[in-house]
Amino acid sequence: MNEYTVFPNAPITEALLDIRVELSNDINLEALEKFHDHNDIKKCFPVKKRRESFTGGVKFSPEGKISALPTSGGPDGYLFQSPTEKKIVQARLDGYTFNKLKPYESWNAFRSEARKLWNIYFQITDPVKITRIALRYINRIEVPIPIKNFNEYILTTPEIAPKLPQALNHFFMRLEIPNPDIHAIAIITQTMENTTKNQRLPLILDIDVFSKINFINSDEEMWKEFEKLRKFKNDVFFYSITEKTKELFK
Repeated sequence: MNEYTVFPNAPITEALLDIRVELSNDINLEALEKFHDHNDIKKCFPVKKRRESFTGGVKFSPEGKISALPTSGGPDGYLFQSPTEKKIVQARLDGYTFNKLKPYESWNAFRSEARKLWNIYFQITDPVKITRIALRYINRIEVPIPIKNFNEYILTTPEIAPKLPQALNHFFMRLEIPNPDIHAIAIITQTMENTTKNQRLPLILDIDVFSKINFINSDEEMWKEFEKLRKFKNDVFFYSITEKTKELFK
């Protein structure tokens, strides 16, 4: 297994660990509220908010007319926030998520806390099965301007047709890359934000890796799969940046 450099000034602005589940029909919002009754949750995540989820869409008729489809949805769980709002736990009817905002300490610390909180969710909901696991890391890389070529810092970049003006005010790229060896997919989103006051251009490298699984009370196997996802996520990150970029994090 590759071991990558741990940077003192890592660009991670948010890390997210997500576990999707199938629950029995008797688990409802009232049952999810018990998550907040646990002493560790009350103490570390005192702020409780109801989570709402809605879906909608549009329909195209054969004549080319567009009509809106009715929206559906409603409350599907709860958000529990730490006093500083740097950590958020989501307990939902379709799963569990742990969000950690900057500063990010280490994978071991992040995984340990996520696992501890997951165990509470698991005890309360007793999932029928686990259907999907994911890791998502959002990186904000501030590079000095002017930039002659984005390839100085990131290796997957937009390419403008040669006969077009070569200036670029903004870009947004989304790629889906499968990893058949571990039956996972990486969704890589890259974009840029407005230049900062200190003449830096923030480049966003958003890496979301997930695997669809079918585990029934197989906790140890699930966390082994998370280790594979973590390696895949690291491969995507380090293979996407240059040595010049790494210097920014030291």
